[in-house]
Amino acid sequence: MDVRNTSIEELKGKLTGTVMSVGDPQYDDARGVWNAMIDRKPAVIARCRNTEDVCRAVRFAGEQGLPIAIRGGGHNVAGHAVCDDGVMIDLSEMRGVTVDPDQKRAIVQGGALWRDVDSETQKHGLATPGGLISDTGVAGLTLSGGIGWLRAKHGLSIDCLKAAEVVTADGSVVRTNAEENPDLLWALKGGGGNFGVVVTFEFELFPIGPEVMFAAPIYPLSAGPEPIRFWRDFVSEHEGVIGSLCEFSTAAEGEDFPEEYWGQKVFTLACVYNGDATEGDKLLQPLRELGPMAADFSGRMNYVDVQQLFDELMPAGDFRCYWKARYLSELPDEMIDHAMADAGAAPSANSLSSLWNFGGAVSRVPSDATAFGDRSMGWMYSLDAVWLDSKEDAANIAWSRAGWEESAKWDHEGRIYLNFPGHGEDNLELTKRAFGPNYAKLAQIKAQYDPNNVFCFNQNISPAA
Repeated sequence: MDVRNTSIEELKGKLTGTVMSVGDPQYDDARGVWNAMIDRKPAVIARCRNTEDVCRAVRFAGEQGLPIAIRGGGHNVAGHAVCDDGVMIDLSEMRGVTVDPDQKRAIVQGGALWRDVDSETQKHGLATPGGLISDTGVAGLTLSGGIGWLRAKHGLSIDCLKAAEVVTADGSVVRTNAEENPDLLWALKGGGGNFGVVVTFEFELFPIGPEVMFAAPIYPLSAGPEPIRFWRDFVSEHEGVIGSLCEFSTAAEGEDFPEEYWGQKVFTLACVYNGDATEGDKLLQPLRELGPMAADFSGRMNYVDVQQLFDELMPAGDFRCYWKARYLSELPDEMIDHAMADAGAAPSANSLSSLWNFGGAVSRVPSDATAFGDRSMGWMYSLDAVWLDSKEDAANIAWSRAGWEESAKWDHEGRIYLNFPGHGEDNLELTKRAFGPNYAKLAQIKAQYDPNNVFCFNQNISPAA
């Protein structure tokens, strides 16, 4: 879409941040996001430094008749942070975190990464549920739910979101909490980036760390399903204190694995005990006694280090990625067998697939309390295709889709986790299925705050008529 150069120059004069368009030296780097498959060209990139910059960029988009994409951490696998022919609002220079240890609250800017939050909150022995990779953006993860290690005791990221400031489609700033505009806060708790640019989040914090117990026994796929069946029953018994996943991967060459396992498919029974590290060490020990291990990365360690353990698996901009996930009502033996077969068939050694546990604090939140909806799923299955060569796109996407489709017989009401949606497949049916009965209320709130659907680069909720 054509935007007059004079209009772009006017925007540059209004923002304290940086405004870029095609041909500017920084443009190509600025439009890049975490998934190397995403190659989109916005008409304008507005790298904002403060809330007023965001307001002006939103007003500019409205004046030009352009849709808006919002870049927080840029980690979303579907690439929703960047658009073709619209305005990309880039919050990467808005990463401030302020902690009030007495009130156990953190004020977090919209461009912050989880490592920013963890480093500041842990100075006071506090944390709030984040993700599993520290360079994930706070905004993207939170607004679609936020599944992390602390979910057993403290729920999803949205369950700890107490307030926010949002720049809405008309360029105004709206504060939302339990007393002010509570409908908007409800919508932000799972409704994605449909309602505006969240410039600040306010999270509740909990005493955690600095030391936690992390268990990560790694077994060869050839060990068969028995260790995973034991893990399933074990974490179900302790769902209120263990955040866990069984992750399938390929043992890399190097000092982390004995040479005999290099290149073999393995699975990790990764757990974080949501409590005292000494108690967790003792409780999680049985997971490390299920047969010969390929490796064991278990131990007591700083919470910040645990939050960064998986970072090397997913370096920003290096890999092509296609992820699909679905919630599961149960995890029967047959589903475990299916997951093991999928792992063995992965065409890329960089690909991962995982079984995630739920229950605990996640399940105690009523389905109508947040936009996220129903919490009665017991598990989640994700297939994370990760590869390097564009010539291998078809094979890797096909692997992820096939495993996802074949697991449908165990799914939970057809619902999916919107942070792992695949990409290029966003549609109304998928979005409605994800939100279930909450979709109608979300459409009404969308009509109030974004009646013209300016914020449409997401799992889009159409404004109610």
